[in-house]
Amino acid sequence: MPDGGLIVAAPASGSGKTTVTLGLLRALADRGLPVRAAKSGPDYIDPRFHAAACGRPCLNLDAWAMTPARIAALARSAPGPLLIEGAMGLFDGAPPDGRGSTADLARILGLPVILVIDAARMVQSVAPLATGFARHDPALHVAGIILNRTGSPRHAAMLTRALAPTGLPVLGALPRRSDLVLPSRHLGLVQAEERPDLDAFITRAAAHVAAHLDLDAIARTIAPTQYRRDTDAILKGLPPPARRIAIARDAAFAFAYPHHLADWKAAGAQLAFFSPLADDPVPPADLVILPGGYPELHAPRLAAAGTFLTSLRNASQSTDIYGECGGYMVLGESLVDADGTAHAMAGLLPLVTSFAARRLHLGYRNLQADAGPFAGRWRGHEFHYATTLRAEGSPLFAATDAEDTPLPPMGLIRGRVSGSFAHLIDRAPA
Repeated sequence: MPDGGLIVAAPASGSGKTTVTLGLLRALADRGLPVRAAKSGPDYIDPRFHAAACGRPCLNLDAWAMTPARIAALARSAPGPLLIEGAMGLFDGAPPDGRGSTADLARILGLPVILVIDAARMVQSVAPLATGFARHDPALHVAGIILNRTGSPRHAAMLTRALAPTGLPVLGALPRRSDLVLPSRHLGLVQAEERPDLDAFITRAAAHVAAHLDLDAIARTIAPTQYRRDTDAILKGLPPPARRIAIARDAAFAFAYPHHLADWKAAGAQLAFFSPLADDPVPPADLVILPGGYPELHAPRLAAAGTFLTSLRNASQSTDIYGECGGYMVLGESLVDADGTAHAMAGLLPLVTSFAARRLHLGYRNLQADAGPFAGRWRGHEFHYATTLRAEGSPLFAATDAEDTPLPPMGLIRGRVSGSFAHLIDRAPA
């Protein structure tokens, strides 16, 4: 079934769908099913866990930022059934009407939904909850229910009896497990590459899933994607912003979308990766990209990375340099950490940022740049807790939010150096 899939969703965030998805990916792969993974919405962290679970790259499919044809092309970009983890609650998306939700993605691809319900504090109430989600949109097919965090076999049996009149298949009940909790920090889960015990965790999750869920029934819910319009033009992907691209990649700079890198490489761009935390020099390139990540957690090491910083400053004389979110902060003059200590950064933009007084910035963004390596119209998102203490000079992007409400200009551009707090997802449709 090369063109099929299913979506794992939930009524709300925190229902345990990430752990369930990881367990399903590994358990189905262990059975010989060539399952692939995808994540709904703008997420850099969960896909690394998905890739570790199934041994294949994980896609980002964003129903707000991407066109339906782009989503369909990405979903079909490799053989094997696609297991997609939803984001937030099934119908939660951008204001005002939830556009970009997991439900939108299910409609675009015509895929069935398995609903993971955190049943820890309910019994009979599970029936109206499940029924409401299953019937809210006739265009969606809820193919089954997974009961999560049940307290005992008796509790699971009571929940199953309560659901029997709804006609919704119960695909299994997962008892609560204290050793199957993923640790988090301010931007989400602790990154996969920071978890030396990750494979053992996924193995436990897979064993838990295999012992308590009907894997045969779940595999039977996998259905072909229903999007059938021509996608040849979309398959060409994003044109590379330069011929030779150097990209920072380590625990401080981990937030790069795989579909960008795959598109650029497929179009003939040469990609070279380096680690600022290892004090690597910037490789020869036509464009240097510092992606987002967690520079605030590594600010002293970055400030002491003399080889990296000197080579970056030297490169700025003849090479375009671009920073997203955390990378943007490193291009500034200093970064103030959570303890209030200022650390000198590259000094290539007149920018000072701080984590001493954190404030959440979150939402989709419509972006327009007239200059820089990513000139044009883009769709992206913003998700960070940093505050800007000083930013002087020419802004990079004109910006509006998901409702097209004008926002203050974003980012800075000075000479060949530019960046902003926005993460670019895809080109805006013409």
